[in-house]
Amino acid sequence: MKAAVCQMNSGVDRAANLRTALALLDEATERGAHFAALPETWEYFGDAKEKVSGAEPLGGPTLSALRAKARARALTVLAGSVAEPASNGKIFNTSVLIGPDGNDLAVYRKRHLFDVDVPDGARYRESENVLAGNDLALADTTLGRIGLSICYDLRFPEHYRALSERGAEILCVPSAFTEMTGRAHWELLLRARAIENLSFVLAPAQVGRHSEKRVTWGHAMIVSPWGEVLAERPNDVGVAVAEIDLGKLRERRRQLPALSHRRPLS
Repeated sequence: MKAAVCQMNSGVDRAANLRTALALLDEATERGAHFAALPETWEYFGDAKEKVSGAEPLGGPTLSALRAKARARALTVLAGSVAEPASNGKIFNTSVLIGPDGNDLAVYRKRHLFDVDVPDGARYRESENVLAGNDLALADTTLGRIGLSICYDLRFPEHYRALSERGAEILCVPSAFTEMTGRAHWELLLRARAIENLSFVLAPAQVGRHSEKRVTWGHAMIVSPWGEVLAERPNDVGVAVAEIDLGKLRERRRQLPALSHRRPLS
């Protein structure tokens, strides 16, 4: 079966972001995909306070539009991440996996928050407005068993090992990597997570300039369990599509049974 990763240049116009997302899901379906993933913060990319004030419950109109598209297209959809109201005036950075019948299969709230001073001088403090989630999230789909993560989680291999221990065959990493860190680490980390877990990695992305201070790297890609880049969307808005062959995945796991050779430290 084919999967698609979508690349967006989201901004502060929520209606325009939603139109773009729906159009990309249509394009993915027309290119033969049965699964399509949107990037992190696809519904709004802008001022943190505005993001908090505009957060919708998961039953709100934005995700409802994606559920309707999933039903209309018989498409499994990963709503990369949206702002979900939390407590204490904060939000969760939340990913929702929607089945082809429009019902939610899994909900994941980002566990690792991006509090970083990047060497290019930019300062990020996600925790000022976002609460961290605590739980892993997986779901069985027609594509395979999917494990969820979001962006900065990519730097924490134990997250993905925990997913693979629970049977994940496909790891999703919707992201908005900064241009500087993306140039240095994005592909390397995606390929490493694929290789060490012998899993497919699906990584939709934000791309380009979003504001005077924020530029994202792009390069949405699909990586095989052997670490091969099967499809990539380098630096523009659009989709990348590749075949997800679980037979090949299982063959690789038989050839190199590293997952069964682990000796966890006590």
